[in-house]
Amino acid sequence: MYDLVIRGGTVVTPEAVLAADIGIFGEKIAALGDGLEGKSQVDASGKLVFPGVIDPHVHFSLPVGGTVSSDDFYSGSVAAACGGVTTVIDFTVGAPERTMAEDLRKRFEDARPSVVDYSFHGEVVGWRPGRRAEIAEAMADGIKSFKFFTAYGASGRRTDTGPLFQAFRAIAEGDGVAVIHAEDDSMIEASAALLSREEWGRMGTVAEVRSDLCEASAVNSVGWIAARTGVRCHIVHLSSALGLGEVETARRRGAVMTAETCPQYLLLTSGVYEGPQGHLYSATPALRTPGDNEALWRGLSSGAVNFAATDHCPFTRSQKEWKGAFDRLPGGLPGVETLLPLLYSEGVLKGRLSLCSLVRATSEQAAKLYGLYPGKGCLLPGSDGDLVIFDPEESWTMRVGALRMNVDFSPYEGMEVRGKVWQTISRGEVIYADGRFLGRRGRGKFLPR
Repeated sequence: MYDLVIRGGTVVTPEAVLAADIGIFGEKIAALGDGLEGKSQVDASGKLVFPGVIDPHVHFSLPVGGTVSSDDFYSGSVAAACGGVTTVIDFTVGAPERTMAEDLRKRFEDARPSVVDYSFHGEVVGWRPGRRAEIAEAMADGIKSFKFFTAYGASGRRTDTGPLFQAFRAIAEGDGVAVIHAEDDSMIEASAALLSREEWGRMGTVAEVRSDLCEASAVNSVGWIAARTGVRCHIVHLSSALGLGEVETARRRGAVMTAETCPQYLLLTSGVYEGPQGHLYSATPALRTPGDNEALWRGLSSGAVNFAATDHCPFTRSQKEWKGAFDRLPGGLPGVETLLPLLYSEGVLKGRLSLCSLVRATSEQAAKLYGLYPGKGCLLPGSDGDLVIFDPEESWTMRVGALRMNVDFSPYEGMEVRGKVWQTISRGEVIYADGRFLGRRGRGKFLPR
């Protein structure tokens, strides 16, 4: 007899949709079959059963722009659990004067309260070719992905092409992943230098300064380096059709390149900047056009865009108070709790994604890229007992007051959504059920990769 059985649900895997029971013993999936019996049983009749969602791009307790993102590892992981997310990957906070190992020790302390499992990308800031040993040291600590910026030179975060080439070689030697925020800093600076005072004071200008051209240019450059070093290279928060075109070009040139997009780049456009709350949508890359939205949906469906993540980096209204210019705002939007329902409601129900491609985009592909598969990202015997039981029929209105994220603003306020998380199970434990969070502080585990 199993410890927990999920009975009567429609199980969705990347390959198939099937009627099956799932038996969990301890923290692991033990069996899929018919008529399984358990000490505890959950009747999932009429529900969809997915692998636990992996959000591989969150920013909890992130210092930025003179403030700190409003979700810490406790509040952010509670919100994640309520949205069906059972694993998150955050980032170390890099600085030129510290090693990545030092950065990682600090983030371990920050993450102790997490209620879901977690890992980290190593943020690379101020890296020089003479610091290759730091990458090997971080890999020995279980960190196999490393975040680089091709923008933000004024704050010291940009890595220029020479160090980038050397770092890619070092990461390739350890079969790691180079994770890239791709915007061409030179193009951004040149555009900004031409702005009038009036243009600086208009939120919509951000879409002109941080254009799709600057994203595509950076992807092109990074792709060239990736092809010549053999590194596995991943583009985060892809926002444009032009950027996606350059990802595909890089692959044809021999680069091992993957890409993610986010709900904001699938559902929102730069038109929101013109409204009275336009400044609350500050984030980079900038929001684009309906044509970009549709190109990214097609890419997510076809696999040209490998998966979806949120870039969850929340701030309150007071933190985003308008200070007279678009570059004085902290950049980021909340999303860790709303990823799955948005992709189901706006993707599956509108014919943009199949159920199987939804699972690939929200769990399997991220798990495979980041070395978590098959422990995470699938419903196989021996995998962790991470599952989402999803009610495909429940209709609801997305309102900030009904969400657990520590914000007083939602980019999707008032949106009518169909489909909602009913239960979240993490390593065999029900941590969210029917509107109630049931987990405990600190139950999340670090996942070395």
